[in-house]
Amino acid sequence: MTEVKGIFDAMRTPPDAAARALITKAHAFSERAHEGQKRFTGDPYFVHTFETGKNLALFGMDAQTISAGLLHDVLEDAGVTEQDLEREFGKNITFLVTGVTKLGKLKYRGLERHVESMRKLFIATAEDPRVLLIKLADRLHNVKTLGGHTKPEKQQRIALETIEIFAPLANRLGMGRLKGELEDYAFPYAYPDEYKKVREILKEHGKVTEKHVEKVQRSIQKELAKEGFVHFTVDRRVKYLYSLYKKLLRHEMDIEKIYDIVALRIIVPNVADCYRVLGIVHSIWRPLPGRVKDYIALPKTNGYQSLHTTIFTGDGGIAEIQIRTEEMHQAAEYGIASHLAYKEGLFSFLKRARTKQHKSLGWLNDILELQKHMAEGEGDQYLENLKMDFFKDRVFVFTPKGDVIDLPEDSTPIDFAYAIHSDIGNHIGGTKVNSKMVAIDTKLKNGDIVEIQIRKDAHPSNKWVEHAKTTMARRHIKSAIQKKK
Repeated sequence: MTEVKGIFDAMRTPPDAAARALITKAHAFSERAHEGQKRFTGDPYFVHTFETGKNLALFGMDAQTISAGLLHDVLEDAGVTEQDLEREFGKNITFLVTGVTKLGKLKYRGLERHVESMRKLFIATAEDPRVLLIKLADRLHNVKTLGGHTKPEKQQRIALETIEIFAPLANRLGMGRLKGELEDYAFPYAYPDEYKKVREILKEHGKVTEKHVEKVQRSIQKELAKEGFVHFTVDRRVKYLYSLYKKLLRHEMDIEKIYDIVALRIIVPNVADCYRVLGIVHSIWRPLPGRVKDYIALPKTNGYQSLHTTIFTGDGGIAEIQIRTEEMHQAAEYGIASHLAYKEGLFSFLKRARTKQHKSLGWLNDILELQKHMAEGEGDQYLENLKMDFFKDRVFVFTPKGDVIDLPEDSTPIDFAYAIHSDIGNHIGGTKVNSKMVAIDTKLKNGDIVEIQIRKDAHPSNKWVEHAKTTMARRHIKSAIQKKK
């Protein structure tokens, strides 16, 4: 269905007259612009732009962003000029559309064009984060429709790029649901054999796990009602397949070591209720030692908040339980989009984002800094650096004062030091992790407390380059060595 009503129905807040008029106008303009064009699936091209707009509506975005999603391909594929677009829809929507438009085929070729388009996307996103949300909505529909009509090698290329770049971008924006969907649609094309194997493992063990969790769910509902809770929901969610695959890899493909295949989510009105529910759960079931995590007091760097506990169910089963408020739940599912839609309003959010005060977007400034130092012709290296520094699995470690530092997996105290300041990195005299002296090439783990001892006469050596994992740390080390020479 490509009637504009389908978008209105998908919006989480009923649109007012002005919003309806703008979206209707963009819908009609895009449909005319793409008339006669077909996608590789054989569908009219407009189906894709419509679905992009609808995805943005489901994210909870405003009328301007939805309209830009409907129009996102008119400059690239329909011969519409920027002047035409600005005359019809104004500067803001034109900026959003140009931000997601790839660079022309004539000027750039192959990898270079692809890399330059990525760089252009990040520059536009730093100005207005909605650009990236449109790109992700576009990619979600593309990866949903990969099957059947695309050459296998192209399917795999798009799928791998989705898993390695676009799903981690969704994660960086705190959009857990979108990250999971992007990965799971791409998984069978990126790693077909592994996909089949995980499906088989889940088929064998998933039902047994769900049976245990369903029993716990009924018990929690009864207990919370007995304790006087009225406004709460308890639901189950099955782990996304690709996320399960990554966890299986860490546990030698042994599903018995994975406790959150099916997890329970308890949603309550306020933060005090979250802690109260945690106490009730622990009074009924014994928690696994070391498995209680408080992401409310210490949120993840992408804004995720929740209490996590893993319990023995008493009948031989183990279950993970997540406890959060409705606002935390919306933020966990829709991330930055929930802030734009609900929390602080679009324009105050964008103002803070532009002045670089919003911590969930701090990594964008780091990407722009990386781009400044990339020489022409280093496109493949740029993509590798992006994957390593920004899109690899993360570890969250603490300074002695309790500040959270977000680093790529396998990072060392060297990366930690340079993430704080280049002067600290350049004068590492010793490193402590959890109050114990360690070597500077020690791999950091989630929750480590890291302390850097500074010595004025200390300076980097070539060996440090091998130990450092982040591009920023390596660049500072090489620069310091060069200056000393």
